[in-house]
Amino acid sequence: MGRRRTGILRRGAVALALAGLIGGTALSPHSTAAAPSERLTDLVNPFIGTKNEGNTFPGAAVPFGMVQLSPDTGHSTGYDYKDDHIRGFSTVHLSGVGCRIGGDLPVLPTTGEVEETDNARYAAAFDHADETAHPGYYRVRLASGVTAELTATARTGRQRYTFPATERANVLINAGQSLHRAVSSSVEIVDERTVRATITGRGFCQDTRPYTVHTITRFDRPFTAHGTWEGARVTRGTTRAAGSTGRTGAWVRFDTTRDRRVEATTAISYVDAEGARTNLGAEEAGFDRTAAAARTSWEERLAEVAVQGGSQALRRTFYSSLYRSFLAPNIGGDADGRYCGWDQRTHRAQGFTYYQNWSLWDTYRTQAQLLALLAPRESRDMALSVLRIDAEGGWLPKWGYGTVETNIMTGDPVTPFLTNAYRHGLLKGHEEEAYRALKKNADGVPPADSPYAGRDGNERYISDGYVPLAPELSRHKPGDSDFQEGASATLEYALADGALSEMARGLGHDRDARRYADRARNYRRVFDRDTGFFRARDAHGAFTGSEDPAKSTGFHEGTAWQYQWLVPQDLPGMIELIGGRSAADERLDSFFAYDRLLADPARTARQVWVHGPYDYYNADKYNPQNEPDLIAPYTYLATGRPWKTTDVVHAALTLFTDTPDGMTGNDDLGTMSAWMVLSSIGVYPVRPGSDVWGLSTPVFDRVDLRLDRHWYPHGRFTITCPGTSATDRYVQSVRLDGRRFDRTYLTTAALRDGGRLEFTVGRSPSRWGTGRSDGLPAIR
Repeated sequence: MGRRRTGILRRGAVALALAGLIGGTALSPHSTAAAPSERLTDLVNPFIGTKNEGNTFPGAAVPFGMVQLSPDTGHSTGYDYKDDHIRGFSTVHLSGVGCRIGGDLPVLPTTGEVEETDNARYAAAFDHADETAHPGYYRVRLASGVTAELTATARTGRQRYTFPATERANVLINAGQSLHRAVSSSVEIVDERTVRATITGRGFCQDTRPYTVHTITRFDRPFTAHGTWEGARVTRGTTRAAGSTGRTGAWVRFDTTRDRRVEATTAISYVDAEGARTNLGAEEAGFDRTAAAARTSWEERLAEVAVQGGSQALRRTFYSSLYRSFLAPNIGGDADGRYCGWDQRTHRAQGFTYYQNWSLWDTYRTQAQLLALLAPRESRDMALSVLRIDAEGGWLPKWGYGTVETNIMTGDPVTPFLTNAYRHGLLKGHEEEAYRALKKNADGVPPADSPYAGRDGNERYISDGYVPLAPELSRHKPGDSDFQEGASATLEYALADGALSEMARGLGHDRDARRYADRARNYRRVFDRDTGFFRARDAHGAFTGSEDPAKSTGFHEGTAWQYQWLVPQDLPGMIELIGGRSAADERLDSFFAYDRLLADPARTARQVWVHGPYDYYNADKYNPQNEPDLIAPYTYLATGRPWKTTDVVHAALTLFTDTPDGMTGNDDLGTMSAWMVLSSIGVYPVRPGSDVWGLSTPVFDRVDLRLDRHWYPHGRFTITCPGTSATDRYVQSVRLDGRRFDRTYLTTAALRDGGRLEFTVGRSPSRWGTGRSDGLPAIR
């Protein structure tokens, strides 16, 4: 008790240090809510994450849209705030990915003669002072005197260019240069207002199967001249160009001496040219009308969460994170329902919208759960789309881009993704179909001639209880192999098995449920009792690599220190494995540099935890910039010290700000943004693929979640925490629908059936949540 009381006294001494939490502004208990007339889109800053490798994009998109029309500045993933030239405005971007992909059809307005075909050389200078953006809209004035405005629909990008008065106002349409590696491209000037292009590319961290995008661009008035280029050769008057690599494109010219504005709409399709034409006809509209509709769609999405309290900077940071959480996955089908399946054949979605782009290793931990709450209709269609991948392509995906599997990252992320959908009731009518696909994935390995890697370490995992660190056993498919990261693959498989066991039990497959529950404890097979940490085993079963857990091998983008908490399916068992709650608490304190955190949380987050966006290895501290550690702060909920979860979470939230460098690491299609949203409201999915949500102190006085009544009968879930602040941040008590609630977690059923969660907070930790039965449970 003396040690704990000392900690409480120190907390009072560091109140001023904590006052800078969350966006650099103190959280006042008297802060007001956003004014009723304030548009939520005005709170969103699309430039957050465009600096320091957040890899977000500032351009125009609608929620889950196929098109993300945005500037590219030469950064590998599109836009970097430190750059001062724009190479073009291209149609496809993924928010926050770490490898180059997309950037198809960069289009740039210019003046004068067309002489250069490399967009790195004809790029236009600009200044951030002449640049603005809000959800669904982007504007920049280029040094050439041209003002470019962008907006979007689901399947089209709308451009408006205001040129100087000139007879040589050009639009360069570059089919051959994208962010990915081009395989082939072709462009055709169809008539005096229309340009068509087809682009085939491949790549994303490593080489992949190629995918193809079809585009059509229609201008609002006829050209006065046109031409094409192949390589460095520019030809006037030609209508076609094609190439296998490099530079291929077309240019069109307008006379803007009287009418200085030129508008164009670009539609895309992953099916065929006819699909792009269909999308153009279905969604083409004037620029202002399109921009207004895009903004309205974002206002409606952001209104799914209403917050009261907190500073203006906090609200900007929060709603910007919520905005990024709704950017992906993306519509993959055309307006007529056709889509290109993973068998590379055309199919038609019936009764659902087809989606694509599956950063599952990332999103299964946070974003999938947030979307299940706030966008259940779309989440249902996303889950059904993943099942179509299995039905048409032969296996469930791991990291899918467009119409192909990349096999990037390790483990089995698709299982907790789909079992999460099941837990939320989003698979009604498809439960057994999903279970069959998941069982095939969990118990097998894709055929050698399949492009899918799946659980490629599964044979050894099932026979021996672990995936060996044995790259020589890899089947050498494009992408990553689980044999390259055997220790973390074992932990990921076991996590997925735990989630699948609960789904099996819910569907009455009791024998399978027991088998998967047993396999969920395979994390013990890579625990080295001599070091007290998880450790990779080689193909013969011997522990391998350094005995120092900070220098361990076999963990994908992390160390044994960081992966030791990735056992959400059995936190009580893992804690006992390392010596019990007190021992685990001591290790967690070391991991988070807890004493230093109490003295200066923001500095600890930035100088002790964070060492660069891609610095994953040789560390014994928390890495809030990457996915393996996302659950770690909530481990204190299982050690009987829930107040420490609040301390760590609130320190980590200081890394999110409303500035271009206000993103912690790659956003990974909304993963980190969803972490910020969920941690800010105080309800976090601590057991991915299951139904357990950990509780911590919200940073807002009140949060109202607007829920779809088809899935959530009450239609609303309200979280209150009056007076929450940097000083008053420790939970004293919790009430659920008016009743005392001592557990540190909720179930999905409680979210679905409940209506109100009330926190009472104070300046010192309390006994709330400290009992043995209050902590996070293990799977049954």
